[in-house]
Amino acid sequence: MAKDTPEYVAANRAAWNAQADRYAVAGERGWSSEPSWGLWGIPEAAVGFFPDLEGRDVLEDGCGTGYVSAWVARRGGRPVGLDNSPAQLATARRLQLKHKLEFPLVHGIAEHLPFRDESFDVVLSEYGAAIWSDPYRWIPEASRVLRPGGNLVFLGNSALLMLCANDDETIPADTTMRRDYFGMHRFEWPDNDGVEFHMGHGDWIRILRANGFDIVDLIEPRPAEDATTTYPFVTTEWARRWPAEEIWKARKT
Repeated sequence: MAKDTPEYVAANRAAWNAQADRYAVAGERGWSSEPSWGLWGIPEAAVGFFPDLEGRDVLEDGCGTGYVSAWVARRGGRPVGLDNSPAQLATARRLQLKHKLEFPLVHGIAEHLPFRDESFDVVLSEYGAAIWSDPYRWIPEASRVLRPGGNLVFLGNSALLMLCANDDETIPADTTMRRDYFGMHRFEWPDNDGVEFHMGHGDWIRILRANGFDIVDLIEPRPAEDATTTYPFVTTEWARRWPAEEIWKARKT
């Protein structure tokens, strides 16, 4: 790792290596399904996460088991999957063989992308770099590797959910705001060894603009009334009233 690699990178690598077997089943489900997003698996047709992918070079920044990159390949894109966790990449490689769909898988980190300037047309992240890397480090790198006019799209937890989430992730969020909005950045949970990053909307706008992006859209997916999730920290009822997730779409000028 580079000398200025932050300490949380190693913590997140260890955490995701330890969880790799748990996420292998979900990865297989993702590889076998049509594109759907977030905690409730909302269909692409209802979300519009993807930009145009046909014939474009696409980086999945924090690819995990690689199912998003598989969706990209099936839609005519040329994906490259990058992840911090060797164990997650091992699952991705196994699923590539099973589904007979190959694309490059790279062990690396979003904070120091091992790619030349202007190598990609699209950078995507669903709960990868979007929450597991410091935006003040990974957004400049995403901008560096994007060509002019390239698309950046990422999905993570909403700022509002982070204000209301319980420290105990087995207890769902309610209507109490438990932490400050201003200064929101680094999150470490009592029962999780990983380090997450979440920011308010103003901070996101400023960091994107500072790194040469125009904001295209902010999508707040709303699950259907009968939607279910396996994650206990937020209920469908809560997410039907307030946004639990947000998708940022930006374009490099």
